Amino acid sequence: MTDTKDNYAHCLAVLRDTDRDRYLACLLAPAEKRGPLAALYAFHAEIARVRDLVREALPGEIRLQWWRDLLEGEADGDAMANPLAAGLLTCVKEHRLPVAVLTDMIEARIFDVYNDPMENRAALEGYAGETASALIQLASLILDPASAPESAVAAGHAGVAQTVAGTLLLLPIHRRRGQIYLPADLMAATGLTPEALLAGNDPAAATRAIEAFVGLGRDHLAKARAAGGVSRANRAAFLPVALVEPILAAVEKAGAIALERSLQPAQWRRQWWMWLAMRRGPF
Repeated sequence: MTDTKDNYAHCLAVLRDTDRDRYLACLLAPAEKRGPLAALYAFHAEIARVRDLVREALPGEIRLQWWRDLLEGEADGDAMANPLAAGLLTCVKEHRLPVAVLTDMIEARIFDVYNDPMENRAALEGYAGETASALIQLASLILDPASAPESAVAAGHAGVAQTVAGTLLLLPIHRRRGQIYLPADLMAATGLTPEALLAGNDPAAATRAIEAFVGLGRDHLAKARAAGGVSRANRAAFLPVALVEPILAAVEKAGAIALERSLQPAQWRRQWWMWLAMRRGPF
């Protein structure tokens, strides 16, 4: 028990540095759920930032494969010396989380280590479904497993809305790397070419594409709200979704400026929005 407690504490500390919003969401969750939530979120943060840690695709794939081997029981004996890995496996076992969903999440993150374009909106929705949406649903299984199935549709749409908002915040970083997460069909419909997006030399078309992408995010956010099914006990799983609407509004107002600088709201604002969501209802 002491080892589990220490591992969960380590996961929470790691999360504080790698994903401050989900760290705050953990603190707003019931105390007995914080450890396993932190382990799940810290794992997600680790696989989400692989591109930040490597310069070439192969080392990135190796890092992702390490986590896949861990979850499938094929990692070497030293893996359990990693408190984040040990915390994740304890979380999976205690809360009966589906390993296949976690390995699909890892598989989806392979896209991040390459510069392949996002082919279309369906591809983006699939990517979001296996990452952000899956994360919300897994958190729901930790918080209130009996009610989690009722929020599955809301989690699906909420995850896509989150992915849209996160992509818009990361536009400057993605451009520097040569990555394009805006769907190709959406860009084509608004007259923005991939070359112009990366170069930033067609602000009018970029503004149109951003507005269309914001619209996609709002559409999924509206569907998530309409789906309902989020129990009071599962609110904490959806707390980061409360940031989506103000982010979309800020980016839409900024237009092509979003290509040059991140429009991430101040930390105190994000914390306030999540606190309100915990009191009044999710997103």
